[in-house]
Amino acid sequence: MGLSRIAIFLSWAVLLAWMGSAGYGQSPSGPSPRQTQSTATPHDEGKDPAPGVPVLPRGKKLILKDGSFQLTRDYQRTGDRVRYLSAERGEWEEIPAAMVDWDATAKAEAAAKSNEEALANKVRAREQAQNLEPVMDVDASLQVGPGLFLPSGEGMFVVDGKSVRLLAQAGSQVKTDKKQYLKQVLSPIPIIPGKHNVELPGARAKIRVTNGRAEFYLREAPPDPDRTTPIIRSSRPGESGPEVELVRATVKGDKRQLETIRSLFGQEEAARATVSMERWDVAPTVFRFTLGEPLLPGEYALAEILPDGMNLYVWDFGVDEPAPTMPASAKPKN
Repeated sequence: MGLSRIAIFLSWAVLLAWMGSAGYGQSPSGPSPRQTQSTATPHDEGKDPAPGVPVLPRGKKLILKDGSFQLTRDYQRTGDRVRYLSAERGEWEEIPAAMVDWDATAKAEAAAKSNEEALANKVRAREQAQNLEPVMDVDASLQVGPGLFLPSGEGMFVVDGKSVRLLAQAGSQVKTDKKQYLKQVLSPIPIIPGKHNVELPGARAKIRVTNGRAEFYLREAPPDPDRTTPIIRSSRPGESGPEVELVRATVKGDKRQLETIRSLFGQEEAARATVSMERWDVAPTVFRFTLGEPLLPGEYALAEILPDGMNLYVWDFGVDEPAPTMPASAKPKN
């Protein structure tokens, strides 16, 4: 019996040694799937954005001591000078460093970074809760605000607080200024310029905006694959894409005046009241427009500027006065 047990023991030892040399029961060479995961932190440079969280371009505010600010893409402080790349003009400019309110500038940067991180965290938490796969279609995945995504389809959209709405296009008309026409007829010398006004019917737009810091997104139709040459519409040197201006309308009776065109001896000059606005290329057919200043109550229109002038089909909207707040002492007590 002793010899039998020894023989059995030796047989098992030989079998185990053979299995070990053949690789049975061992993990394949190389790191495990858990080991191959990236260990990059949110602060790693050059990291890709989280799935489903598109990074939208935003300017940096260089706040000045007089209360105004310069919207820049980047800036550098060297000695007593500050050199910055203007987001509005696309050129490097310089100002004295003493003009900058550095404390206010630092606070603005910290607030912008905090808002972006909070937004990214909310999107990640929502995706994890719903167990969603990353959405690669830009129509469904383009986030334009906390919990807000750009709807599908073409057109101009306004992001107003917690809502995203499609702006309908309205057709404007070019009408001759009657008073100026009478001056031309009655003048013995033909030096009175002609005058035409671009007008929208009605004193108020149907779409009302409550946030003076609203943002706008334009989605165009995808390019025609059969077209051999691109359509260049921008008047900016070296850039393609739509050129859009935000025009403040002048309400006159039951119409809104957008532009005045004066003509004399075959020469025309157009005048319109525009609001500072910056364009950002978000995707090949999606463009974002941000305001350089808050919108005052009134009537407005987004107009595409074509090589031969303003497109008569515009996107109109109005900004209402903020609702008055009731003082705490005046509120009824339960």
